[in-house]
Amino acid sequence: MAHYIAIIEEAGPDAPVSLWFPDLPGCISGGDDVDEALENAPEALAFYAQELSADGRQLPPPRTLDELKADPEFADDLGKHTAVPIEWPPLAEATE
Repeated sequence: MAHYIAIIEEAGPDAPVSLWFPDLPGCISGGDDVDEALENAPEALAFYAQELSADGRQLPPPRTLDELKADPEFADDLGKHTAVPIEWPPLAEATE
């Protein structure tokens, strides 16, 4: 089962939370709090995969957290924000 690393950005206690995937440019999720943003993340991944598929493309292979930390484009973001793995495909889809 693959896991895409997501970066969670919190703007403050009363602000919405955003979540984005370094390996998937433009794939974002969000919510009123971290739990909601994480709950919405698989749906964002599914929509992103569907859009790529419609264009005849596939999701790129996910990189590990260590690989992303070694990438200067994302190293600073990973130092400032929380990174979490998001399972793909979601467990519910994988067992159906």
